[in-house]
Amino acid sequence: MDGSTPPGSGNKQAIKLTISGMTCAGCAGRVERVITKVPGVLDATVNLATEQASVEVTQGVADIQSRLIDVVEKAGFSATPVALQTVSIPPLTLAVSGMTCAGCAGRVERVLKEISGVSDAVVNLATERASVEVNSPDAGLADRLISAIEDAGFTADLIDTDLQLIHSTAIETPNADSYVLARVAFSTILTLPFFVQMGVILTPWHFELTPWWQFALATPVQFIAASRFYRPAWYALKAGSGNMDLLVVLGTLSTWGLSTYLLINADEPVLYFEASAAVITLVLLGKWLESRAKSSSASAIKSLMALRPETARVQRDGNEIEIPISDVRVGDMTVVRPGERIPVDGVIVEGASHVDEALITGESLPVAREAGNPVTGGAVNGEGMLLIETTAVGQDSTLSRIIHLVEEAQAGKAPVQRLVDRISQIFVPVIIAIAVLTFGGWMLAGHTFEGALINAVTVLVIACPCALGLATPTAIMVGTGVAARNGILIRDIKSLERARQVTSVIFDKTGTLTEGRPQVSGLWAANGDEAELLQLCASAQQGSEHPLAKAVLDKAGEAGTSLLAVSSFKSLPGRGLLANVGAYSLLIGSRRLMQEHNINTETLDPYAETSQSEGKTLLWVASENSSGLIGLIALSDTLRTSSPAAVRQLNGAGIKTVMLSGDNRQSAETIAASCGIKTVIADVLPDEKADHVIAMQNSGERVAMVGDGLNDAPALAAADIGIAMGTGTDVAMETAGITLMRANPTLVGDALSISSATYNKIRQNLFWAFIYNIIAIPLAALGHLSPVIAGAAMAMSSVSVVSSSLLLKRWRRRGAKI
Repeated sequence: MDGSTPPGSGNKQAIKLTISGMTCAGCAGRVERVITKVPGVLDATVNLATEQASVEVTQGVADIQSRLIDVVEKAGFSATPVALQTVSIPPLTLAVSGMTCAGCAGRVERVLKEISGVSDAVVNLATERASVEVNSPDAGLADRLISAIEDAGFTADLIDTDLQLIHSTAIETPNADSYVLARVAFSTILTLPFFVQMGVILTPWHFELTPWWQFALATPVQFIAASRFYRPAWYALKAGSGNMDLLVVLGTLSTWGLSTYLLINADEPVLYFEASAAVITLVLLGKWLESRAKSSSASAIKSLMALRPETARVQRDGNEIEIPISDVRVGDMTVVRPGERIPVDGVIVEGASHVDEALITGESLPVAREAGNPVTGGAVNGEGMLLIETTAVGQDSTLSRIIHLVEEAQAGKAPVQRLVDRISQIFVPVIIAIAVLTFGGWMLAGHTFEGALINAVTVLVIACPCALGLATPTAIMVGTGVAARNGILIRDIKSLERARQVTSVIFDKTGTLTEGRPQVSGLWAANGDEAELLQLCASAQQGSEHPLAKAVLDKAGEAGTSLLAVSSFKSLPGRGLLANVGAYSLLIGSRRLMQEHNINTETLDPYAETSQSEGKTLLWVASENSSGLIGLIALSDTLRTSSPAAVRQLNGAGIKTVMLSGDNRQSAETIAASCGIKTVIADVLPDEKADHVIAMQNSGERVAMVGDGLNDAPALAAADIGIAMGTGTDVAMETAGITLMRANPTLVGDALSISSATYNKIRQNLFWAFIYNIIAIPLAALGHLSPVIAGAAMAMSSVSVVSSSLLLKRWRRRGAKI
């Protein structure tokens, strides 16, 4: 699996073979047995009647198909492949609690990967989620995963596909937060006299706790307040690995043990109880602050989840009833009163209102909606009563799909995180080794046992694997969350990384730079009968959803034109169409189509040239079986007001902009000039767009393709990063790396900007996390730091990394630099 991609789904392969030579059930059984013995085969079924073998195998096993054929032939039969197809198995998602550092996350990951039936697992420390790919459906696998995690010293709960927990113990609750805060308060109260004692040293006054008072205050801190560290430390030790808890326990327990020994055995002991108590208190405070900051970093997901109403008011059997949202079905008529949140995706049947979609699309102002308009579940209804026909519920709703995409992006690991994970695996053992060397070095240098031990403890306490583990995921969580709040859905970490590397942006014209709602602006009939021209052209396109066809049909509707029957119809992608309407065999489309059928257009060329110079799109209409050229229809599409600003934003950042259009060159260049785009590729067929994208990539460009996600799908897929502009309710959300939730081209620059900002924050976080350890550990080993200072520094390092990531929330669309 690509290291930059989070688990999407576990996969197996289904291979079908045609088996020849079987004569009875015994033959089928023998073939079945030899196939199941092949390494990598999960299951096999041989059907004597159809002479086919259906074999499920683990995806990625080398030469599996040829090996299956080989064993069948060795058994005395012949085999040929029928099909090779991938069967997608949904991943299992677990909420894992109790992880304190990257070492914990790595240990959970390793435990999960060792379980039979698991093909891959990724654990995210910041989101406290584990995404597990499985080889095949197994009802008992989830329980085995949870048991393995619990055996490793953590707790886990399975999350179902509707984004709700089956159990709830792993969910952070206000009560759990209060419990942690109470522990911090308990530890702080007992440690406060030690802080006073250390502070008074800097003043003329004198205050010193008696040795036994020090013991009395430090012991509850060591064994009650710090009890949360012991269990994970013990499990880490059992597993032969390490984590932050182990470092804290080793350091503070050594200090407390030394002080207790000296208290009992020395006449005038120099005690270090204040060090153990202060370290524990500061680390507890740091972990509490860190959890608060992490919770804030996940605010985007929480805000989206909060948009889902618990109930809906529907019309059933003539009555209006309120039912749980899970009971609403597609087709139900849902009633939404003024001020209420819309519970489902649907189409307005009755009523008109303004709808606030800010948290879904990022659109700051409410938008007008009336009968026939679509609405999105989670939006807030304004002043009007609405009756909505439900079109999508549950996992199929726009809001659920948005949440899924954001969570999928946040769960992924950037490539650099893989390196961090490998470092984290050896971090704690290396630190313990440095601490041992520090102790030995100071002893050899002639220092006291107590002094050598304190320096070794300082090394243990100041080392911080937490900051390393949180540097990347917290930045990704905040960055993708901020993007989602602004109507930008980043599909995965690969898309985030590629977006920041873009050097050229290719825009589709219609529906991207223009409104995508063309209108008929001119009619010219070769014989002067414009009514017949409109009737023939509209009749040929009745029922079509293409924007140009709808514009012609709207014009016919306004004119009251009656439509004729269509006896045959054939679409010619990129050129137009062929249709038989009445006595006519019509050709409708581009000049290229006319040229291919030798239609003479000279009589109407002057009108065509004028229209093209104004940026209009042309539809030529001709007949193959009678009069030749029938007429010309010009259609105009309004340029989006935000398109010039979008191009200026990109050009100002040094990013090349290109227009790619199937329209005629003159029209395309006119629109491009209005936007400020200098490079235009026109007269391109839909299946040629991807070729132009690839050609730009071959010239060294990192290409982003911006389109509607439908006709532009091949080009979107071919680009380094595909950006689909729309509402997020169509195939765009499934095919593009980035989806813009509203039709505003300036979001393209914003998407590239937030991607760059997020990656810059990851680099910044990792720099400070590494530099902290590189500087702090040698200082501690050389005796320049005390355990108290070390504890404070360690506690604040992870808090500072998370807080640094939260600064991404200050990113703003206006004036953001790419």
